Amino acid sequence: MSRFEITAQPLTADAFAPFGDVIDCTGAPDRVINAGLCGRFHDRARLDFGDGRAGVSLFRATPRRLPYTLDLLERHPDGSQCFVPMSEHGFLITVAPDDNGQPGTPLAFLTAPGQAINLLRGTWHGVLTPLHAPGLFVVIDRIGDGDNLQEMHLPHPYSVSSD
Repeated sequence: MSRFEITAQPLTADAFAPFGDVIDCTGAPDRVINAGLCGRFHDRARLDFGDGRAGVSLFRATPRRLPYTLDLLERHPDGSQCFVPMSEHGFLITVAPDDNGQPGTPLAFLTAPGQAINLLRGTWHGVLTPLHAPGLFVVIDRIGDGDNLQEMHLPHPYSVSSD
C-alpha cells in the first residue's frame, strides 16, 4: 500500500474518540420511558456550538463508490457537526488529526447500519460520503454569524478502499 492509500476500518467508539462521538444504541438504555415501551440512550454526543445555536438541517448527498478519491478536507472551528443517516445504510467517514493548523494523515471509517457520528469542533473531515442512495442525512450543527468553514485541498489525493 502506498502512503496515499487508506483502508477504511469499521467505526468504533475507541478508534473514533479523537475526532468525535459514535452515536448508536450499544449497551442497555440509560432510561426506560413511555410505560416501558421505549429505551432512551441518553446524551450520546458532545454538541458544542460556541456563540451560535444548534440547528437541524437536511442534507441530500450523491452516493459515492469505493475506492473513493479523498482530495478535500474541511473543518468547522465554531461548532461540532452531527450526521444522522435517514436510512439503514452505512456511510464513509474520513477524518484527519490537526497538524499545526493543517490536516495530518487521514483515516477512514465505515459505519454500520444504525450508527451516526458527531464530529468535534475543529476536526478535519471529508465531505459527506454516503455509499448508497438516498444519501439523506439529518445534520445538527452551528447556526450563527461568521464563517464556520475552512477547506483544504490536499496536494496529493488519497485513495480510500474497504480492503
